[in-house]
Amino acid sequence: MHDVVIVGAGPVGLVLACELGLAGCSVLVLEREPGRGSPLRSAPLGRRGLSAASAEAFDRRGLLEPLLAASGDQQVFDVAPEAGEPARPRFLGHFAGMMLDGDRVDTGALPFRLPGAALEGVVTDLAAVETVLSEQASKLGVDIRRGVTVSAVSQNGHGVVVRAGADAHEARWLVGCDGGRSTVRKLAGFEFVGTEPQFTGYTMQATLADAGRLHPGFHPTRSGMYLRLPGDGHIAMMDFDGGAFDRSQPLTREHLQAVLRRVSGIDVTIDEVHLASSFTDRAMQTTAYRRGRVLLAGDAAHIHSPLGGQGLNTGIGDAVNLGWKLAATVRGHAPDGLLDSYTGERHPIGAAVLDWTRAQVATMRPEPYARAIQAVVRDFLGTRDGATYVYEKLSGSWIRYDLGGDHPLVGRSAPDFRFEDGTRLGDLMADGTGVVLDFSTDRRLHASAAGWEGRIRYAAGTAADDLGCGAVLVRPDGVVAWAGDRLPDRSEFEQAAGRWFGGPAPAPVAA
Repeated sequence: MHDVVIVGAGPVGLVLACELGLAGCSVLVLEREPGRGSPLRSAPLGRRGLSAASAEAFDRRGLLEPLLAASGDQQVFDVAPEAGEPARPRFLGHFAGMMLDGDRVDTGALPFRLPGAALEGVVTDLAAVETVLSEQASKLGVDIRRGVTVSAVSQNGHGVVVRAGADAHEARWLVGCDGGRSTVRKLAGFEFVGTEPQFTGYTMQATLADAGRLHPGFHPTRSGMYLRLPGDGHIAMMDFDGGAFDRSQPLTREHLQAVLRRVSGIDVTIDEVHLASSFTDRAMQTTAYRRGRVLLAGDAAHIHSPLGGQGLNTGIGDAVNLGWKLAATVRGHAPDGLLDSYTGERHPIGAAVLDWTRAQVATMRPEPYARAIQAVVRDFLGTRDGATYVYEKLSGSWIRYDLGGDHPLVGRSAPDFRFEDGTRLGDLMADGTGVVLDFSTDRRLHASAAGWEGRIRYAAGTAADDLGCGAVLVRPDGVVAWAGDRLPDRSEFEQAAGRWFGGPAPAPVAA
């Protein structure tokens, strides 16, 4: 019997597998696709932007540098100007197709930000992400089986049975990371609710006879929206047809050309379509992320339009939040309610992301009321406060879990504190344990932290900038569980450590 079976070997399933493998859990990953070689997962159609929060998660496990190496030079949003056009501002994201100007973002206003290795996002592609994570999972002993389709799920009070083909796999826990059409979600009976689509979206790599007639960038029009990225034939379109066409008919050159002409208002000709896929803005979420011994993460738990690039990043956040909690449950030292805090913390984040994408769809509708909203939003983005607000949403800096306590750092992603010897918090988190940073001169928490050895790493020293803290307790997912002032209270620390890491290990018995 495995500790955990994960269905889905996309980025979310692989991040979760790595987190569990790091904690010594026995993990089996079942993936329907026979291999990782789909061209839709490589650039340009597989290109994705990892937010600062996601890049930070990779950094904390020592995977950011390998990811950057695997991604190569994909900074396509540092757009080289077309002949005769002025240089364009560096891409930091957009709201409803309206570009965010990085020069207007006030990074000093972002909460508790310190210099670190992952201050900005990473432009990569799904193939690079999955390659890095698959290699890491293999090193950690994770068993990944591809070309396997799950057909049945049953559970009892002790475990789960997953049937795939002729095989039945037993596990203590099952996690569905199998995408927006999740088989696990359906078989386990999760309730999936939300709003129906407004548009059919298309993304394609194509050769145009007259590409120069479509200007680079986002272009809301009176019929929808189109986006062209220069250099690689990548074109995206939104056709407000109520989602009627998505996956209902073949994506022929003739159909794609008709949509592009209608949406752009330009009589452009497509010579050849190399790759194409469709999507919608259907926005749905399960009412809970756990049913008994079955849990969901990523698109299996929530789907929405790709506007703003939030889907992959939200899924990575799910996996990092769930991983250490499920591992602690498997290993038997999870405090009461720890696993249920996964839904409590991540469900509101998913709901907020769905609304963020719905707001963009409403703003982009081809109608006079939406065009009036666009004008207001464009003015808002032109201000320093407006640009900073939107960047905070896109980067993940806005996320703060309600963990109680008065300190404003609690519940946020921990800043990358750096000791005077150069050691960063990110360096201390590669093994997936919690970390207590003790900045007090008397090493005040050393004896207390010893009670959680193996679950909490103790690190002491003078910080280059301690942000006014005497000590900080960081969960394995990088979230601040507790922060004390310059003279940290030991009893408060011990209470917080017990809440998140279970009871301390028993003291050794004297001979």
